[in-house]
This record gives sequence, C-alpha cells and structure tokens, in this order.
Amino acid sequence: MKSEAWIYSYNEKCGTLEVPDSYQRSPRMDTYHFDDGFHSDGGTETPPPSPSSGSSIASTSDHGSLESVDTGGAQRLAVLSFEQVRKLNDVMDETVSIHGRGNFPTLEVKLKDLVTLVRRKLELDVQSGGAGMIVKDIRLNGGAASHVLASEAQPYNDLDLIFAVEFSSGRHFDRVKTAVLNTLLDLLPEGVSRRRISPCSLKEAYVGKMVKVNNNNDGDRWSLISLGNSPGHKNVELKFVDTMRRQFEFSVDSFQIVLDSLLLFYDCAALPISENFYPTVVGESVYGDFQEALYHLQNKLISTRQPEEIRGGGLLKYCNLLVRNYQPVDPDKIKTLERYMCSRFFIDFPDITTQTVKLEAYLRNHFWGADEEHLQYQYLMHLREVVETSTVCLMNHERHQTLLLIQTLAMQILCREQQRQQQAAQAAQQQSQTQTTSVQQHTSQQQTTQQQQLSQTTQQTTAATNASAAQQTTPIQIQTAPGLLYANGVYYAPVIPTTICTCNSTWLST
Repeated sequence: MKSEAWIYSYNEKCGTLEVPDSYQRSPRMDTYHFDDGFHSDGGTETPPPSPSSGSSIASTSDHGSLESVDTGGAQRLAVLSFEQVRKLNDVMDETVSIHGRGNFPTLEVKLKDLVTLVRRKLELDVQSGGAGMIVKDIRLNGGAASHVLASEAQPYNDLDLIFAVEFSSGRHFDRVKTAVLNTLLDLLPEGVSRRRISPCSLKEAYVGKMVKVNNNNDGDRWSLISLGNSPGHKNVELKFVDTMRRQFEFSVDSFQIVLDSLLLFYDCAALPISENFYPTVVGESVYGDFQEALYHLQNKLISTRQPEEIRGGGLLKYCNLLVRNYQPVDPDKIKTLERYMCSRFFIDFPDITTQTVKLEAYLRNHFWGADEEHLQYQYLMHLREVVETSTVCLMNHERHQTLLLIQTLAMQILCREQQRQQQAAQAAQQQSQTQTTSVQQHTSQQQTTQQQQLSQTTQQTTAATNASAAQQTTPIQIQTAPGLLYANGVYYAPVIPTTICTCNSTWLST
C-alpha cells in the first residue's frame, strides 16, 4: 500500500497520459525516436510520441522530479532530471582502464569515447574493418544505470552497455567481434607495432568473456563481449542485442538509459552541461513500471517476475541483494519464487563441477576490494539457507552435495579471513615491537650522549678549577738556617739579623 500511495503522489506531481490498453511490448529492442532537443531555459522540450509504442511524454519544469511516460497503464519510460543527467555525464566522462594480459599495455579511455568508437566501427563498411550494421540506439544498463537514477550512491562493479543492432545472419556475430577488436587495436598507444598484432592475440589480451546466443527456438539473438581481465577493476561489458526475451533479473536492475541524445550533445554543444543547458535523456524500466521499480530501488526492496525465465533463476543475484540488506516486497510470495529460482539454477548448473565454477566466479567478480570481501561468508550463509529450505527438485544426496560445497567455500573464506587477521595482528605486533625497540635504542643513545656530555662537562670543570687554584696559591719558600763558619781553626757563629719590635715602643723610651 505504501508503494501504491507513493506512485499515486508521484503521478500527481509529474502528470500522466493514457494510451490504449492494447499496447504490448515486443521482445525486440524497441527504438524510441526522440527529438534531441536541449534544455536552454531551465524548462524541458517535450519529445514527440514514439511510433513503436504509441507513448507520449508528460513534461514538467521541475528538475527535481522525473517526467513520466505512460505506456499501456504501466509507465515504462521517464525523462531524467538535471541531477540525474549530471550523474550520467559523470559516469560517461569516467576514464575506464582495460587491462591486458602479459606485455599488452593498459588501455585508458573515457567511456563516452569508447562508446563512440565502437559505434563508428559497427556502422563502418566491412571493407574498411567495420561491421556494416545499423545501430538503432545505445543504452546504459545494470548497476551504473541504477546509480544514475537513485537518490543515494549505488555501488556498481561493471559498466554495462547495450547496442541495439540486427543479426540477420550468423555472419553478423563475427562482424561485431571484428569491429570491437579493431576498436581495441585503434586504442593501443603510439609506438606499438600494430602490424604484428593479430585479432586472436587481442582477444586473449583484452577480452575476458565472449557469449553468443542465437537460439531459433526461443528467438533470442544477442552477443556479449566483456572487456577487461583484472580483478578488482570495473569491466566494460558490451552487449549487442537483436532480440532478448528476458532483459532483467529484479526490478532494481531493470533500468536502461538511452544515450543517443547525450552523445549527440557531446558532438554538437560547445558549452558544458549546466542546469539551464542539458539534453533530454530518457530512461526505461523493462520491469514494466518505472515508478514502481524506482521505488524498490530507493527503498531496497526485492521484486521480480517469472524467475524461471532467468538463466540461473536469479538465485545468486537474490542472495547478493539479501546480504546488502534488501528486503522482499512480499515475504509470503518470495518463498514460492525461491523454489523457482533454485529449480532453474540446478537445471542450468546440474553437476557439482559447474556449480563450483559458477560460485567461485560470482564471488570473485561481485565481492572484491577490502570493503566487499568480508561479505563473502555472509553471502554463502544466505545462499545455504535458501538452498536448504527451498530446493524441491533434487534428490537428498544431490542437495547435500551442494550444501557441502557451499559450506566448504564458506570455511575456506573464513580461514582466509582469520589468517589475514592473524597476519595483520602479527604485523601490528612486529611494528609495535620495532617501534618500542627503536624508542629504547633512541633513549639509550640519548642517555649515553648525556653521560658523555656530563663527563666532558665534569672534566672541563675540574680542569678549570685546578687552573684557577693554581693561579691564586702563593708558594711559600723556607730558607735554611745558616751554618757555622770555620776559618783558621776557629768556628765563627753566623750573624743573625734582628728586627726591631714595634709592638710596644714605650719601653725603648725608658
């Protein structure tokens, strides 16, 4: 009820326009043709209706709110406010590092420049090294899009970009791969000999993952090229989509932001983005209701539909949300959804080997850095609880194998954490001992120096005292008494001079 009240008050503020209930979204990546008008006076310029969806934009001059688009009773689209466009500009202006293996250098490029280069290569002729394809639109997806739309900062590990193209034949997949590799070749720094670098070596050096889906039964046609091989850094995931039935896992990661107007702004505008001058940027929630999905994002709520359609059932993502303090919108319904998640997970990863590889890769890619590693143990405990209580499609020994795998990984992580803490404590103790020893040595040196200075001062004082005493003392000379004189056989007594005593001179007068 709180969610609905919030949405109604939001609609009253922004305004909505009704469209026929017959509107249904096709799984094909729709192209919304919006007029790339810029805000030049603090207001908004309303784009024309999308021909593919029959929707209209309800604009407002309030920059603190989203401008909603009503499509078939569910507002799938919204125009971003200035603060959101500013955050989007910061993300696009961010310098991304594509780390290479071996001796290949790290490629550093701004995200907006990388997107422009890839688009040019896709639209370039095949003879010139391009793919010769038409790019319908480019979108920012995943955690980065949620970060732009949320009022509070949202952490994100990867930069997900969607290029809407058409795969009319299997050769287009190879052309897309060639276009991306040629883009990486152009990004190599000056001085690198490009003639000796083959596409295969570029792929091994800079591409972390490549996925191609061309399923005629389900109608899914898309490919994924993940750039970057260094754990602990944001990877750039380029997704090229013709058709995709399921484009989200949960409502909080269902946002897509169309970048075409912003890229055109970079090419045409001479002034930087400001509150009175910024492009009209449209966002979409493929969950179905933009306002509801945004409410879930702002309040950390978990909601999804048909998790059995998601590869892996969304089980790992669901536990990731739980460990980050997200709460289910409907606690009673989520138990049923957990069973579907577990069933689809064990269908896609049926044996213990594939489960081990998947879990280790997920932990490595989604919990890195000093701020995230401590969450791995809690994450595995959440996963164990869900698997133990909601798995209904496995035999007992198979379920016990999976639970044992989760417990083993948790114990390994706990042991590594304890070893890290012990090493940190030992290092701190050694540092403390080193500091104590250094202080003691310094104190001993000071004492020795003071003793030496005191000894020198004492010696100087003694020498000065002796010298002063030697100057003030008058030597006393004792004359020896004269002896008898002998001459001509006679001894003569010496004549002793006398002095007249003047102490009492009166007796002389008498």
